[in-house]
Amino acid sequence: MAANTHGPSPKGLLCNAGAGAAAGMIAATFVCPLDVIKTRLQVHGLPQLASANIKGSVIVGSLEQIFQKEGLRGMYRGLSPTVLALLPNWAVYFTIYEQLKSFLGADDHQLSVGANMMAASGAGAATTIVTNPLWVVKTRLQTQGIRRDVVPYRSTLSALQRIAHEEGIRGLYSGLVPALAGISHVAIQFPTYEKIKCYLADQGNTTIDKLSASDVAVASSVSKIFASTLTYPHEVVRSRLQEQGHHSEKRYSGVVDCIKKVFHPSRGCATNLLRTTPAAVITFTSFEMIHRFLVSLFSPD
Repeated sequence: MAANTHGPSPKGLLCNAGAGAAAGMIAATFVCPLDVIKTRLQVHGLPQLASANIKGSVIVGSLEQIFQKEGLRGMYRGLSPTVLALLPNWAVYFTIYEQLKSFLGADDHQLSVGANMMAASGAGAATTIVTNPLWVVKTRLQTQGIRRDVVPYRSTLSALQRIAHEEGIRGLYSGLVPALAGISHVAIQFPTYEKIKCYLADQGNTTIDKLSASDVAVASSVSKIFASTLTYPHEVVRSRLQEQGHHSEKRYSGVVDCIKKVFHPSRGCATNLLRTTPAAVITFTSFEMIHRFLVSLFSPD
């Protein structure tokens, strides 16, 4: 990310946190409708498109069906907990990631792949544990629109309260194991992202912190597609475990049982790529640009 000559200063940490939170919020708002479809595909499989006129892309058909049945509100289900989760998620992630990079010796941004994976994994574990309850709420809110047999959650806060009351801490942290397994995603994505940025900087005869927005977009999109394709199945398992607490009977006894029963772990993969790739481009490009602005504004040491 940004250059850290002697490790992040307090102002530098604030710049990382502020830029990360803002970037995550912008990206979440932009891709929320695709996120709703992806989550529903992961949990319930391919939808039965009611209209015979809806042909072609499942994504387009699903968007049209959600809009017809649930309106604009249906397309943005789960946005509140997503934003609430992403604000600390990226703020914590980028801050810890930069600190770990400095601790592991990234003064010149030439961190080894192994050390970079350690920094990305440490930051990923911290953010996953902090924000898991909000991701559970997001999954429940996004899937309840097609579940008529359960009492719907009214809001993010009421959902947190109900889950805590009805299911306890286990409910709030359902899906945590596969979510932690998802650390492999950032362990692949971030080192790839950094290496591509180094390559583009060398090709352009410039430094990493002066790369153009288009170069950052290329690095973030390629690294995201690569990581998402390799690690997507764990997201299906995580979504199903997070959603099942919404029903009276349990379909899966745990992670292993869920993996055995999920015959199509690639469900929603195309939608996931269509969602996560632009989300990654928006997040990383926004982070880099906002971070540079904040650094110039506050001039941290």
